[in-house]
Amino acid sequence: MHGLIAGHAGADNDRQHHGQTGPALGARAAQGEREAERDRGRRVPGVVDDVGEQRDAARQREERDLRGGGQPEHEQRERDLSLQEELAVERRANAEYEAYRARGVMKDGRRFGGPPKPYQPPEHPEGKIVIAAEVTISSTDFGQPEPMVSATETELAAAGVTDTPAVVLADAGYWHTGQIQQLTGRGTVVLIPPDAGKRKGARPGWDGGLYAFMRRVLATDHGGALYRRRNVMMEPVFANTKFNRRIDRFQRRGRAAVRTEWRLIAATHNLRG
Repeated sequence: MHGLIAGHAGADNDRQHHGQTGPALGARAAQGEREAERDRGRRVPGVVDDVGEQRDAARQREERDLRGGGQPEHEQRERDLSLQEELAVERRANAEYEAYRARGVMKDGRRFGGPPKPYQPPEHPEGKIVIAAEVTISSTDFGQPEPMVSATETELAAAGVTDTPAVVLADAGYWHTGQIQQLTGRGTVVLIPPDAGKRKGARPGWDGGLYAFMRRVLATDHGGALYRRRNVMMEPVFANTKFNRRIDRFQRRGRAAVRTEWRLIAATHNLRG
């Protein structure tokens, strides 16, 4: 009896279970199918597909950006108008400049100069040789007259030349009162201006004494003629080395190595001369 009752109870339970929960299981299965369809990006009738709508909206934005250059139409129109205004201003400025150039006269009444002359490389300094070539770690030429004169005398003596420099010419950067007096005491004429060429008037505090004497010497015809030879004697050597020979920097490092390189450059210059 218990088995029959149990059997009947199980059957009743099965019928009750199928009768009450069958529709719920079907609804859950249908919902699962709709979600799967929605995940695959296909619209199911009667179901709102949020993912698909977002994808369509993103695609529409991309197409609009491609058509409008990444900007809305009104912003693109404003940008085009601004660009046209800038081009108009530039064209007007160019026209005014061309008219200004055509007049050939500047605002202060002066006329324009001629076109720039074509570049002419410096001529090779014929007959100019380098006797002493030294390097220094100082950033200025101050204090170099006496060491360079001594180096020149040493090189001349090593070559068997008994003559010594009679006149020393240097620019204002080499001015050194003590060394000028020392060289003068050795019988060497030193011509170094106390003032740079671009300076108007004397340096503050550089008046009287040796400063005034040197200015008076350079103001004479003989002194001025001697000093003007500095440009034609020394500067062409540097111009030829830098521009014609294209030697504008040292390739080695260290003071000793640079000194050797600089002497080699001077020696090859003498061989070419």
